[in-house]
Amino acid sequence: MNRFGGFGGNNMQQLMRQAQKMQQDMLKAQEELAETEVVATAGGGMVEIVMTCDRKLVSVKIKPEAVDPDDVEMLEDMLVAGFNEAAKLVEEEQKRVLGPYANVMGGLM
Repeated sequence: MNRFGGFGGNNMQQLMRQAQKMQQDMLKAQEELAETEVVATAGGGMVEIVMTCDRKLVSVKIKPEAVDPDDVEMLEDMLVAGFNEAAKLVEEEQKRVLGPYANVMGGLM
């Protein structure tokens, strides 16, 4: 009988291989996220925010007609709305890509 209660050498090696493969797959998924961009707009397309799915801001585009010197607050609000929408899209993409690992990692922590 195995004195390790069923966690013999072969089982442990198999478990380690599975953990290493899962870690490699997760790193690949994270690299995919770093290369994936989301595009969010606000103000009917007056503001466009591009962000990678590892939360790096790539670009901000503002249409000239969105710039009203007498109403800077409106432009600020559009920028905030665009950024928040981009962040929401990033979170959705992260859940989609990393979702399969969430339950496994949650069980290990």
